[in-house]
Amino acid sequence: MVTPSDVASTPDAKSLERADATGSNLPRIVPRRHVGRWAVAVAALLVLAMVLNSVARNQAFQWAVVGRYFTTAAVLDGLLLTLWLTGAVMVLGFLLGTLLAVLRLSHNPVLRTLSWGYVWIFRSTPLLVQLLFWFNIGALYPTLGLGLPFGPQFVTVKTVNLLGPALTAVIGLTLHEAAYAAEVVRGGVLSVDSGQTEAAQALGLSRRRTLRRVVIPQAMRSIVPTAGNMLIGTLKGTSIVSVLAVHDLLYSVQLIYNQTYQVIPLLMVATLWYIVVTSVLSAGQYYVERYYARGDSRTLPPTPVQRLRAWLAVALARLNAETAADARPRERG
Repeated sequence: MVTPSDVASTPDAKSLERADATGSNLPRIVPRRHVGRWAVAVAALLVLAMVLNSVARNQAFQWAVVGRYFTTAAVLDGLLLTLWLTGAVMVLGFLLGTLLAVLRLSHNPVLRTLSWGYVWIFRSTPLLVQLLFWFNIGALYPTLGLGLPFGPQFVTVKTVNLLGPALTAVIGLTLHEAAYAAEVVRGGVLSVDSGQTEAAQALGLSRRRTLRRVVIPQAMRSIVPTAGNMLIGTLKGTSIVSVLAVHDLLYSVQLIYNQTYQVIPLLMVATLWYIVVTSVLSAGQYYVERYYARGDSRTLPPTPVQRLRAWLAVALARLNAETAADARPRERG
């Protein structure tokens, strides 16, 4: 039951308009304050500031030495070899891995078993052991020849003269990478719904065209993230070829600090270059993933630049609203 006091205390439309015009205090919707979230954020920023301060002010890092050797010719030559080795291993590894994945998915039991055996052996053996094995392959096969089986050989060459440190590194890393690439490609192909293949077959598309035009574009959404991680892992994994005296980035840095005995600053030079290249590759991976995600959702997630623009637009709108709210009392006064 509504009492006369309730009616008297309930504001009508005219009183609300009058209160709005005079700027009276009206109930406002205030967002919930997340005190714990801000406390954790402040604590994390304090810890980060302490770490950065300790790194920046620690004289043992010798940042002047880091800046002096960061762009020297020896370091840049090692960086270029590292980038070339990473690119060559990724391309060759994924080509061989794709072939192994196709064999693994074939209906031929012999090819399927051989592909499984290759992946099993190379994934079960540590990379360093594989590299050392290929580096000492001359102990097993002193010479390699080309000729007839169980017959005369027309061309023979010594293995020591054929396989140098750089070529050994490419072979070892490629064979190791192909085993993981095969599983990545196979998993991406299997992630595509079987109804897609059945629909393509119902339309009369061949198996090769179905794989190229229907399956692979959809499988790339699953392949690209893992392939990007493999690319970054391969970039850092190339540092292991320094045990073969390949003049990559890490080995070039080691040659310098073996002469100057400035171990920490030279290791920081290599670390910073790995961080720079990894950051560039991560940015490229993000946009490649975004490209292949076009058919997965109607609206793509905003890029970092778009997020920054949206945040600036919201901040500017709030600033304009607060400025207008502060100007109203002055105009009425």
